[in-house]
Parts: sequence; structure tokens; C-alpha cells
Amino acid sequence: MLQDNWFLRAERFFSLFDQRLMNSRQRLRTALEHQQADRVPIDFGSSFITGIHCSVVEKLRQYYGLEFRPVKICEPYQMLGEIEDDLADALQLDVQPIFPQRTIFGFPNENWKSWMAPWGQEVLVSEHFHTFTDNTGDTFIFPKGDCTAPPSGRLPQSGFFFDTIERIDPEFDEENLKVDDNLEEFGLMTDEEAAYWQSQSERLRDGNRAVNIHLNGTCLGDIALVPAPFLTHPKGVRGVAQWYMTAAEQPEFVMELFDRQTEIALKNMERLYQIAGDVIDVVVVCGTDFGTQTSLFFGVHQVREIWLPRYQRINNWIHEHTHWRTFKHSCGAVKPLIETFIEAGFDILNPVQCSAEGMDPKLLKEKYGSRITFWGGGVNTQKTLPFGTPDQVREEVLSRCEIFAPGGGFVFNSIHNIQALTPTENVVAMFDAVHAFNGTA
Repeated sequence: MLQDNWFLRAERFFSLFDQRLMNSRQRLRTALEHQQADRVPIDFGSSFITGIHCSVVEKLRQYYGLEFRPVKICEPYQMLGEIEDDLADALQLDVQPIFPQRTIFGFPNENWKSWMAPWGQEVLVSEHFHTFTDNTGDTFIFPKGDCTAPPSGRLPQSGFFFDTIERIDPEFDEENLKVDDNLEEFGLMTDEEAAYWQSQSERLRDGNRAVNIHLNGTCLGDIALVPAPFLTHPKGVRGVAQWYMTAAEQPEFVMELFDRQTEIALKNMERLYQIAGDVIDVVVVCGTDFGTQTSLFFGVHQVREIWLPRYQRINNWIHEHTHWRTFKHSCGAVKPLIETFIEAGFDILNPVQCSAEGMDPKLLKEKYGSRITFWGGGVNTQKTLPFGTPDQVREEVLSRCEIFAPGGGFVFNSIHNIQALTPTENVVAMFDAVHAFNGTA
């Protein structure tokens, strides 16, 4: 009975607008313009914050009867699996990625080789993916594939992704901070990187799916990047707790760093636009998390002082020179910052953690839904998806679609990446539900 009611409600919903069949790029662009598309666009795998763990990708391939082949690891830090075109078709996905030229561990994904993960799955990894296992069974990975450097990531024997290893320069002096030490990873686009973007954009130029990318150098203070797992011997402020204390106690240092970083990023964006501007639809500008489950890491006044002017420079350049839409990722209870994100020029908010304090989906849609696109929020990946029943998953997905979909401004995705051990039947129930809502089941 519940299923029949949802079909009727979806039918009434989609009868309210033009039923022209759109391709995926048209569908996404329409939704981002806060107009009603022919159906809700769906994204899984177009970024490192909307992905699926490689173990789940393998099980989905099996469920949909696709050719068996080892899953490629598109991002080794979180062990996210590449979603190839045949699975993307089965899942009715509308967005595809161009990933950065190098992974978070600093090496390119190229010349794939087989690797057996600790949980018993054979996957494909880059030839530069070099690891060793200690006597406890933990696996360690090297930055840039350089085995002479200290390892920068640790995969626990019972784990499913890598944790960053903080490596603090023994000569670091917190009383004498140097901006250049934290700029080591930022530089102008190299010819090698330009050639990569050229080849990737040509590969996707005539595709129907929309294209999402991560911009290099615009993640101002992203805590996943602060420890620099991609550098062999990082200098500067590289401890997580140390970074937060520096931002709180020495904001002038952080603002100077962000200003320098932004200058480099703007020059790189100009070159990127010349190479691939017509292919790209969405750019992940920044993945800095500002929210916990119940509050903020920084006060609104600190975010407005330190981040807002730099975000505005980046977003304003993009909106003045390109057709790209800008994507802001922040987990947690960020409702007090949504007005600031909008003022900063962000078009998209992800992952829309509806379980966090104050993040009620109806309130978010009513107050902000005409001014920012919600990319995510489709199902709770902390509770419902991994621990609920398929019926509970379906009910939550349909409820979120009914709340977020009217009037556009919604791209369906779960709340952050789908993790290992998530039951396949629940993941399938999620896709079945959004397809049913879209009338494409």
C-alpha cells in the first residue's frame, strides 16, 4: 500500500511540468537553475565526497549482472571504487567525474595492477600504490609512491580505508610560522597536468552526462589536506589539532595563507578554463568541514572574517568567466552558515546532513531551497542505510525526494560516501526508491 501511494504521489508530482525527455547534462543544469527537470538528477561517484566504497561497487556489479572485473580504486585514501559506464547506466546516474591528476597520496592513477585488500577483495590500484604490512596486520602507504619517505597513511587490519598519519617537521616552530611552509603543495599548473586535463576533457566532450571536478588549490583549510599525505616531508602546520588552534589564535597567518593560495588558484582556473571549460559543469571548490554533529568548529564571525572574502573571490571569478556551478561540501550542523555560503557565491551545498542539529530537511528546503541546490540529503549513511531495513531505506528516500525535489535545486545523493559493510539490499532499495520516484523503475 505504501508503495502504491508513493507511485501515485510521484505521478502527480511529475505531471506538474513539461515531460520532455532530457539527457543527463540538461537534467542537471535544469535542476541547478532551480527549475523542474524531467526527473531528479542522481549522482554517485562524481567526486570523493559522493562516492561508493570499492567493496559495495563490486557487490552492485554482481547484483546487476554486469561483467566481473576487479574494481579500480579511484581514490585510495577512502578506497572509493570507480563507477564504470555499465554500472552508471544500471544506476541511472547523471554525473561523471574528471578526478584530479594525482590522488590524495600524491601519485597518478596509471598502469593499473592487482592488489588484495585486507578484507579479501582483489582490486586494481595505480602502479605507484606502494604499501607494506607490519606485524599487527596494519597496512601503510607512501606519499607519491616514495618508499624512502615516511608512510603517510595507515589502513588498520580490520579497517576499510586509510587514516592519515600526521608527520610533524622536527624543526617546526609554532612561534615562528612561515606561510611558505604551508604553500609547498600549491603551485601553477604544470604542462603534465595540463596535458592530463586536455586528454580527460576530450574523452568526455561528447558525453551526455554532466561533468563534475575537484578544483586544485581552492580547498581553503580542508582538514583532510592539512596533514599533506601527498608530500614526502611536509613542513608547517600539519597537525589537525594544531591547525584548529592556529586558525583560532593566529587568524592573520591563516588569512595570508589563504590569500596566497587563492592567487595561485585563480591563475590555475584560468588555464583550466582554456583547456576544458566547455566540458565542465560543476566544480567542487572546497571540502572544508565547518560542522560537528551538534555545532560548529568555528563561529559564524570567524568564518566570515577568514573564509568568506576568499570564497567570494574564487566564486566570483568562476561566475564571471564560466558557466560552471560551484559546490561547497561541509558535513555537520551548518545551518547557521548557509546564509554565509550563499553570500560567498556557492551554488551547491553537500552532503546536507539532515541528522545533524538544526538540519531539518523541510526547514532547509523552505528557507534556502530557492537559493542553493541541495546535493545529497537523500538517505542517512550513519544509521538508515547501513543499519535499517530495505523498507526503512525506501521510506526515507521517498520522503526526502518529496521534500527536496519540487522546484528543482536538488541532486539525489546519500549523505556522504556509501561505506563498506552497507547491505547490498539496502543500497539497491535506495536506488529502486529514487527510480520509482522518478518514474523510471
